[in-house]
Amino acid sequence: MLLTLLNNMGAHIRGAGTDIIIIDGVEKLHGTRHQVIPDRIEAGTYISLAAAVGKGIRINNVLYEHLEGFIAKLEEMGVRMTVSEDSIFVEEQSDLKAINIKTAPYPGFATDLQQPITPLLLTAQGRGTIIDTIYEKRVNHVFELAKMDADITTTNDHIIYNGGRKLHGASVKATDLRAGAALVIAGLMAQGQTEITNIEFILRGYSDIIEKLRSLGADIILVED
Repeated sequence: MLLTLLNNMGAHIRGAGTDIIIIDGVEKLHGTRHQVIPDRIEAGTYISLAAAVGKGIRINNVLYEHLEGFIAKLEEMGVRMTVSEDSIFVEEQSDLKAINIKTAPYPGFATDLQQPITPLLLTAQGRGTIIDTIYEKRVNHVFELAKMDADITTTNDHIIYNGGRKLHGASVKATDLRAGAALVIAGLMAQGQTEITNIEFILRGYSDIIEKLRSLGADIILVED
């Protein structure tokens, strides 16, 4: 984390993980070696994808403790996976059940994962809700998924979905980074061809996503204008 890096460089900062950060000024900082932690949102996105369409996929470079709230919800759905020290193997899924999700500050369910998990929720049997307490207006992906025949709506910025309906390919638009990730997953789930525009959002947040998905057997291409 950032405070660990700064303290290793000679800073005097206290209060990591609390509401109050106390900084004692120092004359200068010095160099250090620091390992960047894995991106928990990228990891959660690929875990959602693996559960939605995978036939058995291992996601490497994952810190379980950073995803506990997310993984707890997957387990509530019935997602079968094996958690290792720095990876998660996601099995092929069946008979998932619908759940309710409410986002919360860390270590709760991350707002940045409510969109990527939505296509997976659409594979489950039953009715559920998604409530984003961090960004209440984060619902633009709902209207794009509805174009793909998803049974999903919004009421007072709460998302209501009924799972179990097949998705069909459509022309959709990524309105932001995480909505774009949701549409990529939905496109891989859907019957027929899906075209996603505004992909600069997706490419900005997910390094080499096209190559990674193609290596797994996905039929996906990047069309240059």
